[in-house]
Amino acid sequence: MVLTVPNSIKTCFIFITALMVVTSAHSSSLERAWIPDAVLLGQSRLRVLFWEIYDASLYATKGVYDPEKPFALSLTYLRGFSGSDIARRSVDEIRRQGFADETVLASWMAQLDAIFPDVVEGDQIIGISQPSEETRFILNGVLIGTITDQNLSRRFFDIWLSEKTSEPDMREALLGINK
Repeated sequence: MVLTVPNSIKTCFIFITALMVVTSAHSSSLERAWIPDAVLLGQSRLRVLFWEIYDASLYATKGVYDPEKPFALSLTYLRGFSGSDIARRSVDEIRRQGFADETVLASWMAQLDAIFPDVVEGDQIIGISQPSEETRFILNGVLIGTITDQNLSRRFFDIWLSEKTSEPDMREALLGINK
C-alpha cells in the first residue's frame, strides 16, 4: 500500500521547515554578532505608497531597548536596491532629522556607501550597535563592515528609533509601544 500525502500538507511542512531554518539562522547571526541575550522587541513593515520596501525587527538586550546597551536592527528587503541608494537614503534621513553639517554628512555617506552592498529581495542586513565600541553590519550572516564613529552610529539608528523619525508608527511598533 502506497501512502499519498496531499499537496497542502507537503506545502505546510515545507513552510514550517523553512521558517525554522530562517529563525534559527537569524538567531545564530545575532549570537555570533555578540548579542547572545537579544530578544525580539518589535517588528514593522515599511510601505511607500503601494510598494513594500522592507521588514524591520528590533532586538534588544533582555528585551529592553536602551541606546546605551547592545541592540540590533534587522532589515529584510522586499525588493532590490543599490548599496549607494541605501547609503544616500540613510544620509537623507539623518539630514531630515536636523543634522546639517554637510562636511560630516559627506564623510558619513562615503562610509555607508563603502559598507552597503546592492541587495535583492530576501536579503537581510542586520546593524548591531555596541555602544562605546562599534556598530557591525551583517548581510545574510556575513560581516560586511563596521562603523567606529559613535555619532554616526547613533544618528544611523535614529532613522528608525528617534522621536524625529519620518516613520513614527514604525518606531512605535519596533519599540513595542502600545502593544
